[in-house]
Amino acid sequence: MNLPCITPPVFVQTALQMLHAAGYEAYVVGGCVRDALLGAEPHDWDVTTNAKPDAVVQLFSAYHVIETGLQHGTVTVVIEHCPIEITTYRIDGVYADYRRPETVSFTQSLDADLARRDFTVNAMAYQPETGVVDLYGGRADLAARRIACVGCATDRFEEDGLRILRALRFASVLDFTIAPETAAAIHTQKTLLLHISAERIWVELTKLLCGQAAERILQDYADVLFTILPELEPMYGFDQCNPHHCYDVYTHTLKVVMGVPAEPLLRWAALLHDAGKPACFTIDERGGHFYGHAVQSVAIAKIVLKRLKSDRKTYDSVLALVECHDTVWSSSDRQLKRLVGKIGLAQARNLILLHRADVGAQAEIHRAERVAHANQMLAWLDEWERQDACMSLKKLAVGGKDLMAIGIPQGKQIGICLQMLLEQVIDEQLCNERDELLAAAKEWKENAG
Repeated sequence: MNLPCITPPVFVQTALQMLHAAGYEAYVVGGCVRDALLGAEPHDWDVTTNAKPDAVVQLFSAYHVIETGLQHGTVTVVIEHCPIEITTYRIDGVYADYRRPETVSFTQSLDADLARRDFTVNAMAYQPETGVVDLYGGRADLAARRIACVGCATDRFEEDGLRILRALRFASVLDFTIAPETAAAIHTQKTLLLHISAERIWVELTKLLCGQAAERILQDYADVLFTILPELEPMYGFDQCNPHHCYDVYTHTLKVVMGVPAEPLLRWAALLHDAGKPACFTIDERGGHFYGHAVQSVAIAKIVLKRLKSDRKTYDSVLALVECHDTVWSSSDRQLKRLVGKIGLAQARNLILLHRADVGAQAEIHRAERVAHANQMLAWLDEWERQDACMSLKKLAVGGKDLMAIGIPQGKQIGICLQMLLEQVIDEQLCNERDELLAAAKEWKENAG
């Protein structure tokens, strides 16, 4: 694997040059080096230097400087409207809470600074004059597409338990394997994750779920997932005993996760959509059944999302998708139109995407026709969006004031009439045109009177 050259953007080069001109060492470091060597555009550029924080603040006084974390040696400098975190070489003290060092001490040694980092692929530094500084085999691990801890994996995870989930996240997002020693430590030290805040777990697990290798990682490290989401463990290996299913509940779930777009809302809905199945299982001569499992899955999803402190939008949307994921769809487009009227086009599309992934992860007996029908429903949604079709009250060509003008009294009757008009437009019994709708409203008023 030939790794690309690194070309930091101009604003980063400015920071490096200013530090060098003042007599300090300075390198870009960590994830930006990893991403650049992989040929990806880094999202953030971090700089490490032997300049102390107060010297950095003074040196960049002509720029906007944010004293991000002086006690840990970090200063954020904004150059050309772009923030750069500049951190002094440091050695971490004792980690008492499995997350952060109680103390840090500054050092003049880049080598010592790199030694404290989590994974070899994140422990490389670069500057144009000297090139890449790689003391722990980061480039070799990039070439081998492998995640490995710097030094002893057990020590690295004891220092910061979140690194366990970060290892899985990197492996999922980059589609890397995990080195044997690191993998063994992940399995044996997984309970360290119980010391990590829910917010940090949420961020890392969401990124993991959206990775290109999420299925493989969540299958190989299911025990780690169940440490933080024990509600999902009953799915593991649970035979559905049903001719419509060819996978156990957990494997089916991971197939559905990979079957939806890599968007957090959809990936979480996919992970949780069948969580209630084991608790609802019954069996008879026709095979296994899971009556009411959507309701039970919603109950579990509520527990999981609340504990991980999900944002409210994701919480509400995921619960709605899980609740409706088992909808039986008709061949007509009217059912879908009515649904769009209730929940909006975007959420309806999410529901059909989840449905398509769900049926696509079932047995072959009806898979092709059900996937084809899901694709047809997605095509309808695309067409209605292009047409800007009326499927909600806000797009109806008349409103409450129009109905009051023809004598319909203000209050409940207005809402009932508007809903009647919308349903007839959706059912194509009326065109969404003002005159036609007002004529139908007058007729409804006379009949209602």
